[in-house]
Amino acid sequence: MSRKRTLLFVVLALLFAFGLAACRFPYKREAKTPHPAAAPRIEEGAKIAPPQVRATEGYSDVCEKAVKSVVNISSTKILHNRPQELSPLFSDPFFRRFFGEPRGGMPRERPERALGSGVIVSKDGYILTNNHVVSDADEVLVVTSDGRELKAKIIGADEKSDVAVLKVPADNLEPMPLGDSAKLRLGEVVLAIGNPFGLSGTVTMGIVSAVGRANVGITDYEDFIQTDAAINPGNSGGALINTRGELVGINTAIFSQSGGSVGVGFAIPMDMARSVMDSLVKYGRVERGFLGVSIQDVRPDMAAALGLANPGGALVGDVTKDSPAKEAGFERGDVVVKFNGKDVHDASHFRNLVSETPPGTKAEVVVIRDKKEKTLTVTVGHQAGEKTAAGGEPGNHEEKEEADASVGMTVSNLTPELRRRLEISADVAGIVVTRVQPGSRAAEAGLRSGAVILEANREAVHNVADFKRLVGHAPEGKVLLLVSYNGSTSFVLLRTK
Repeated sequence: MSRKRTLLFVVLALLFAFGLAACRFPYKREAKTPHPAAAPRIEEGAKIAPPQVRATEGYSDVCEKAVKSVVNISSTKILHNRPQELSPLFSDPFFRRFFGEPRGGMPRERPERALGSGVIVSKDGYILTNNHVVSDADEVLVVTSDGRELKAKIIGADEKSDVAVLKVPADNLEPMPLGDSAKLRLGEVVLAIGNPFGLSGTVTMGIVSAVGRANVGITDYEDFIQTDAAINPGNSGGALINTRGELVGINTAIFSQSGGSVGVGFAIPMDMARSVMDSLVKYGRVERGFLGVSIQDVRPDMAAALGLANPGGALVGDVTKDSPAKEAGFERGDVVVKFNGKDVHDASHFRNLVSETPPGTKAEVVVIRDKKEKTLTVTVGHQAGEKTAAGGEPGNHEEKEEADASVGMTVSNLTPELRRRLEISADVAGIVVTRVQPGSRAAEAGLRSGAVILEANREAVHNVADFKRLVGHAPEGKVLLLVSYNGSTSFVLLRTK
């Protein structure tokens, strides 16, 4: 019996010993080669970076390089004012009694400064920016990311697209690679780089909110990239880049009632900016194509009557005599659906396609006529009357004004300069009243200087020519105008007879 107890005790002791050894020296399996599709093995104690941190690090690499290609632009314009324009006190006899006459009534000079941004696009000093940043400037100073101050020459500036090209005396600059804005997609991440409020090298991030945004009323030729990346005063002319660090747009404007960013910004697509830039560098002006047709969008209620399955294309309202379009056989009522192999989305899109086509180019145009498809061949003409400035000469951006003595007012196309001067929001499109004669029909209707005419007889007014046409065809000499003034909109009745 004692022998059995002894044997049991030994067995229990051995089991206890083996158990203790197993706890101190855990069994290790032989490592197996992971399957190629398996997740990578993570060592014990290793820290895993969250996906957003990895993305941020990638953006940091892109931004740190791209910011070297963005410059600060300071433009100075000398305003010449006569003494009485400087202060009404100069015309006050009491003031003159104690302080004397102004110095011979000679004009006085007052500098006006503007800040903006620009993007270096070549090693030898070419810089892309907005026209409104350097408009009418007598002096333009560029400050690079490394602190160099360089005087710039305005190679050319185009008011209709709000693009300008500068040249600085340097050959060791770091240009930004140019991207293809046509490949941008909705929701794609983009970054805006510029100098908001003079804060150089500021980067903000957002997405592409819309592409092909037109009829905003900022410029004559619009095909904007809309983004919610924060854009503020001073960002104008700066870079909109993709996550590869390629320049896809030039930041130009914001929609805002406060003056600050509210998440609706607009950038000129690089494809348009590059075309304008190349023309400015080569010719000192923009060579735009011309057909000679009056066009409009196809409304949904028109589509079926015009033989279209869906609204789209550009409806020809009129064809100019002796124009390329007339010679090619365009007719009133044609709906342009393709231009040189590209689908035409709407009237603004068609206008941009034509304007970007070099004069002299033969283009095939597909139209819907009498509910049937027809192909026309047209030789693109040269658009006359371009408003461009070259060689840095000021004073080439005067707004075209038209006076109507019968109603007693003067109207002008709503240019970027007038928007800034009158503080008119980017979402307002129309023409602006620049002068109203007291006691005139315009004054009786309640029109005043600074009012923006949006519609005439329920038709949108895009420019002075539209307004003159609509007023000229007004029934019984009465025009119902939709007017915007100081943020409020109202209808007024203007009598022309």
